[in-house]
Amino acid sequence: QVQLVESGGGLVQPGGSLRLSCEASGTVFGMNTMYWYRQAPGKERELVATIDRSQGTDYTDSVRGRFIISRDNAKNTVYLQMNNLKPEDTAVYTCHGDLLDWTGRYRDYWGRGTQVTVSS
Repeated sequence: QVQLVESGGGLVQPGGSLRLSCEASGTVFGMNTMYWYRQAPGKERELVATIDRSQGTDYTDSVRGRFIISRDNAKNTVYLQMNNLKPEDTAVYTCHGDLLDWTGRYRDYWGRGTQVTVSS
């Protein structure tokens, strides 16, 4: 069974850092463009960062300069390095993307998310 599994969330003080990982497990032969989203309580889900197959990246304005998205295609894993974290970064972070799976096609997958809490 193919899954996206996030890890690395937790509680951190303002100004601290966390590194999130999103691993595609199961029979996966590749990843297309990958995305990190977040959703805070009472708010809409927000696209945080994007990375394409050529390592091109994009960020929402509120995290640009603080967050770095990267990928390791050999490991079918995407990362989100989050620096200088702020309380407003508190949310459930979820990864999403199209994976080349056992069907021989790219299909859409979502992870279950990992909680990030920024608080003193």
